[in-house]
Amino acid sequence: MSVLDYSLVTLANGVRSVRSHAAAETFHPVIGPAAEAEALYVRQLRLRERLAAHPGEFVIWDVGLGAAANALTVLAATRTLPCRLRLISFDHTLEPLRFALAHAAELGYFGGYEEWVAELLADGKVDQQHGEQAVHWHVVVGDFPTWLRSSPPAVPAPHAILFDAFSPAKNPEMWTLPLFSQLFRRLDPARPCAMPTYSRATLMRVTWLLAGFHVGVGHATGEKEETTLAANNPALLDEPLDRKWLARARRSTSAEPLHEAKYRQAPLSEESWAKLQAHPQFQANQ
Repeated sequence: MSVLDYSLVTLANGVRSVRSHAAAETFHPVIGPAAEAEALYVRQLRLRERLAAHPGEFVIWDVGLGAAANALTVLAATRTLPCRLRLISFDHTLEPLRFALAHAAELGYFGGYEEWVAELLADGKVDQQHGEQAVHWHVVVGDFPTWLRSSPPAVPAPHAILFDAFSPAKNPEMWTLPLFSQLFRRLDPARPCAMPTYSRATLMRVTWLLAGFHVGVGHATGEKEETTLAANNPALLDEPLDRKWLARARRSTSAEPLHEAKYRQAPLSEESWAKLQAHPQFQANQ
């Protein structure tokens, strides 16, 4: 793809965003890039509070860099904190970011970080000091599932993950059970980590549970009454899914995880149902 595969669109609330013609999807299509990133990631992950209380380097994996609205909103929201932030972004292409930088004024969420983005595009990394905040921002360009299988374990485990891939119907390789199982194994059990997503789909929640995460109801954002939050430490969840949700998942016609990169809808298999029932989250809620 090239920058010609993207265009600016105006959302219903007047905010500008980016549309991918190849994927036929608009980035942050309801309330806009900055508002969604603030609600879904900054507030839900309690990033300001966690960074303010964190004594060392705080690591964020930004999975789905896209036009960088999530990353830039996080940087802007935490810029006044005395902290060390390592931001590792992942995407298979930097073309949407190149397009967004060329239209930074119209998009409105760059907030003075245009030079940082230009440096990231040129060098693949940024090392900057903003007041008392020290930022190392690095981008990994390539296929995330492949990277996850083959990358060196020296890459620091995250304290938070901004997971923002296109939908399972359009991008099934980013929503499989093997991918999230590998992602869970990359986490440090001694390093509490949370990961939100805009979806509340039963299929996706079951996938995260079977991968090893604890999973809860996430904050409302835009037209979505609830989203989803996963964590390797249940203390990071305000509203864990309970056995009432488990009973609904059992009845759902779209709950079985994607075991390969091919989208389909199916009810829970007996094997998946048995594993769900044995998950520590539901043992604790009996």
